[in-house]
Amino acid sequence: MKNTTLYTYRDYFVIRGGKPLTGKVKISGAKNAALPIMFATILTEEPCTITNVPDLLDVRNTLLLLRELGAELEFLNNTVFINPSINSFITNQEIIRRMRASVLSLGPLLGRFGRAVVGLPGGCSIGARPIDQHLKFFKEAGADVEVREGYVYVNLKEKRRVHFKFDLVTVTGTENALLYLASVPEESILENIALEPEVMDLIEVLKKMGAHVKVEGRSAYVKGSENLKGFTHSVIPDRIEAGTFMVGAVLTDGEILLENARINHLRAVVEKLKLIGGEVVEENGNLRVFRKESLRACDIETQVYPGFPTDMQAQFMALLSVAKGKSRIKENIFEHRFHHAQELNRLGANITVRGNTAYVEGVERLYGSEVYSTDLRASASLVLAGLVAQGETVVRDVYHLDRGYEKLEEKLKKLGADIERVSEL
Repeated sequence: MKNTTLYTYRDYFVIRGGKPLTGKVKISGAKNAALPIMFATILTEEPCTITNVPDLLDVRNTLLLLRELGAELEFLNNTVFINPSINSFITNQEIIRRMRASVLSLGPLLGRFGRAVVGLPGGCSIGARPIDQHLKFFKEAGADVEVREGYVYVNLKEKRRVHFKFDLVTVTGTENALLYLASVPEESILENIALEPEVMDLIEVLKKMGAHVKVEGRSAYVKGSENLKGFTHSVIPDRIEAGTFMVGAVLTDGEILLENARINHLRAVVEKLKLIGGEVVEENGNLRVFRKESLRACDIETQVYPGFPTDMQAQFMALLSVAKGKSRIKENIFEHRFHHAQELNRLGANITVRGNTAYVEGVERLYGSEVYSTDLRASASLVLAGLVAQGETVVRDVYHLDRGYEKLEEKLKKLGADIERVSEL
């Protein structure tokens, strides 16, 4: 891997608000698409090339994990070259605990070796994020599953076709099942699958590798192969990063041209942004975003794709905190995903949380203060709020941002923001 400086856990941002975001920004590849695609390389013995990969902590941890399993790899200029000479089915516990997506190693390891030992995952602290649907699927696939002392032990008796219905829509659960079934020659059926663009991107990769996958409604029909091929693939743009910059343009009353963003992945976000007072215009394959009218209140309810994404809830809360009127935000995907509400209130917002609903009464302006990040998207909402807050805002624990946003402060600076990263050694 190319040797670059990784940020420390003690880094923080200093933001001086009041400057509109203006200019153009290139949207990075989607982390949530890149990670499962990287894990898919475990399924083949042939070289793989993945382009448009964001340089993020979760990506680097995944590369470390693959290297620990025996892969030879190089990460250069947002391109990953992998020779997946995997020789182990036991993952490194220290790496696993750094990110939740590490659970995606279960499916491909089981597909390749017939067994896997994977540490229980870490990542953002957003309520209960169990992997029970993953384990239920593997049991249905004929595997013995045991959880003890922080590890998941999965042993497969024999590969067989599977007909499995998820109890609830789960993105990583769907991906783990697809990764395993790509190695099963008989046709299997998955019902109630997630339809996120990142899942569809993984399916495209599995097809390139030689698996046959057909999606009808929320069902997937998968006929895998025991001789999956290597592949070359470009990761789709990050719709959540794009949505974050869209909110930034409208919130700061600026104008941003988003390069490498796909509006068909952002329909629900664009719809709400326009209701609040923003405008989004397609322009030669790019998206131009600006404020068209005064900001007004709007009700939001998070849903599975293609509904409004839970990963944009916090950013819209920052936007609605200065919109005229009363807004209601209902969170249906994750419990306890309103930690940012208290921090936004430190900046002068008027937000009340009751259960899975936040009530936001817009205020005239926000004021700089010191706030603390609790997870990836909460961090983004605090940075956005700091961009319009009067005075100086200090956002602590921004290592959360480094898990999901590539060079965020550099991109914001180019758009005119007064933001500085400070490292405490």
